[in-house]
Amino acid sequence: MIRCIIVDDEPLALHVLEDYMSKIPFLQLVKATTNPIEALTLVQEGNVDLVFLDVQMPELTGIQFLRIANGKAKVILTTAYPQYALEGYELDVIDYLLKPIAFDRFFKSVQKAQTVLQPPTAAAAKPVQTEPVQQHDFLSDFIFVKTEHKIQKVYLNDILFIEGLKDYISIFTTAERIITLQNMKKMEDALPVRHFIRVHKSYIVSINKIDSIERSRIFIGDKVIPVGDTYREDFFKIVDGKNI
Repeated sequence: MIRCIIVDDEPLALHVLEDYMSKIPFLQLVKATTNPIEALTLVQEGNVDLVFLDVQMPELTGIQFLRIANGKAKVILTTAYPQYALEGYELDVIDYLLKPIAFDRFFKSVQKAQTVLQPPTAAAAKPVQTEPVQQHDFLSDFIFVKTEHKIQKVYLNDILFIEGLKDYISIFTTAERIITLQNMKKMEDALPVRHFIRVHKSYIVSINKIDSIERSRIFIGDKVIPVGDTYREDFFKIVDGKNI
């Protein structure tokens, strides 16, 4: 069981997450509270594995909470304000949930936390291969991106899509979300055009990872990505196979 607390100064937000948590058997709710000081005490006593933490609270902000807790419990931030994402990831949060939070997005975040808190055994994590796997060159291609504390290798085949925000971009992969200060134009130039396409001023998608297209919306997993007017014609030419 993963021992959890929910910290939010809005009682309605507490009730929503309590209801979601009750549907997931490996989560144990230790406390749901509007008092971040009470929650911090529980964390410092070692009674909590995972905190669902609001950012803007009167007594103690979520960012202040993270700095004081100093890694004694893993954290998923829950907030209506996207501007705190970069600072949250710099402080090693597992995920960043924007309100209103849908259950499927909550569940995906919890699964990510489970992977961090309950990693598989070595035997389970390393399957036996009797023959080497032959892969197309693209599967082993990669780029390096600069994050806050390191330069990280990102395999192109793992990238689902890239989202550009005001001061940074997010690279969404099959395993994680990577935050980098690199701009969208530089990222677009670094990616192979046969596999990636700019579909909006704020989005680049992996063509191979598109699940479906409905009018001017692209579906990749549970993410819906708009196709901008400027990029629509080129995108649909590729979809129709005219440039392949």
